[in-house]
Amino acid sequence: MFTYRFYHSGDEIKIVSLWNECLEQDSITSKRFRNLVLLDANFDPEGLRLAFHNDVLVGCVYAVRRLLPMFGTDLEQDNGWIPFFFVHPNHRCLGVGKKLVEDAVQFLKENGRTNVFFASYAPNYILPGIDEDTYPEAYVFLKKQGFQKLYSPVAMDRNLVGFQVPQAVKELKKLREAEGYSFGTAKDKDLYEVIQFANTKFNPDWGRAIREGILQGLPLERILVAREGEKVIGFCIYGGYEGIPDRFGPFGVDPKQQGKGLGKILLNECIHLMRSEGLHNAWFLWTGEKTSAGYLYKKTDFEITRTFHVMKKTI
Repeated sequence: MFTYRFYHSGDEIKIVSLWNECLEQDSITSKRFRNLVLLDANFDPEGLRLAFHNDVLVGCVYAVRRLLPMFGTDLEQDNGWIPFFFVHPNHRCLGVGKKLVEDAVQFLKENGRTNVFFASYAPNYILPGIDEDTYPEAYVFLKKQGFQKLYSPVAMDRNLVGFQVPQAVKELKKLREAEGYSFGTAKDKDLYEVIQFANTKFNPDWGRAIREGILQGLPLERILVAREGEKVIGFCIYGGYEGIPDRFGPFGVDPKQQGKGLGKILLNECIHLMRSEGLHNAWFLWTGEKTSAGYLYKKTDFEITRTFHVMKKTI
């Protein structure tokens, strides 16, 4: 007999254990679960739905809506997210996952949400979306529950062993510096401008990553800033997400400044800093394969390691 309820204090031990049994290729620690879920400002216990069989946890789904604005006063009141779900292999295809997702969607509907996304939740997403290659059954399951694919971001990795900044990039940097551009590691005086630049030119999650990363001990030496004269026109960061030093990004150049190779300079300078720290790899979870950033990464010898599907259900 299956029973269903939302999270109670103490359940986290069972959730992490079941998670690691079900999602072996994306395992999690109690610390990461605590930081990404329980300590999330948007966490609501009623959104963390659990399924039990004879008092043994066999399934879990997490639904979340924004209670704290990412930027300004925008609570994205139409949107909700399901960042993760899993069911024990012995209890799949028995309606457990369907019931859990229905309960999660109902939770979001009762809180006024009309759009449900898997899994593009910021700030604390686990993965950008569903990895069809790794979890084909889960991808089919989401489609059966009415989710439709919106787009497919990719994760990329680059081996740093033996990396050297190409001579052509060094010469390009000198040329741009002669034109009035500058590239350097961040100082306290840069922080407000860089965070505002990230928020307004790109994504509030990027500004948050910089701010919270520094508060959690991110060295300013891991933030590169590009300026034209006194104006910030780009930045690059590593080690900002969860304090993982080889996790690259966020990274962006003002769209009005693109086409001058500024992103190429920042990217290579950042990789050089990573290698100088003794890091052997650079990786990130989310970019568009066909975007200008995606093409730049490929030209800098990043390789696609995973593909995800961001999915949406309208309720």
